[in-house]
Amino acid sequence: ARASGEAAGQAPERPGHDELERLLAELDELVGLDSVKRQVETLVRMHQMAERRAEAGLPSPPVSRHLVFAGSPGTGKTTVARLYGRILAALGVVRTGQLVEVARPDLVAAVIGGTAIKTSEQFSKALGGVLFIDEAYALSKDGGSSNDFGGEAIDTLVKLMEDHRDDVVVIVAGYTNDMRSFMAANPGLSSRFSRTIEFTDYSSAEMVTIVENLCRANRYSLEFE
Repeated sequence: ARASGEAAGQAPERPGHDELERLLAELDELVGLDSVKRQVETLVRMHQMAERRAEAGLPSPPVSRHLVFAGSPGTGKTTVARLYGRILAALGVVRTGQLVEVARPDLVAAVIGGTAIKTSEQFSKALGGVLFIDEAYALSKDGGSSNDFGGEAIDTLVKLMEDHRDDVVVIVAGYTNDMRSFMAANPGLSSRFSRTIEFTDYSSAEMVTIVENLCRANRYSLEFE
């Protein structure tokens, strides 16, 4: 098979090819989220194109690493973020692909100087993978008070993202309107998050399908009524 492939001029498969296809199939099996799936697949192809251009000695356009996941709670953002980290690892974009999920309490301390330490600790856990910040807009809710520890967390994140730009992917998530305000309020963040993926609410039919799948997986049965 190897000889025939080489004779046909086909490039050998990359080591992570099978794992990548398996993960993309797992993404495709999620109920709904059609637009999200298309955008993730587009990002995958862009990463692949950039790698092949680099191998050929051609200039590669920058590919969005850090993402905004905008939408209501319960629309699959964490599930997709976890899959996306593993997909990036299969592509070789990140080393390990683990997901570290945090929110404001995990990053912000109640004492001066403590926030930078907490934020750095969580960031370090995510190196090689994905840092997922849920309800990220809560970091900017201090309103410029003297105890603006949320702002300190943002400043620390921006610096760490620059220092480790090739070794981590950061995804910030939250309600669509809140995330727009959050990004617009901080130039340091808005310059690093150039792509937003919208997670729309599930339809009634999709929610029924999700419940049916859960019941089937856990050996429950639903009465017709």
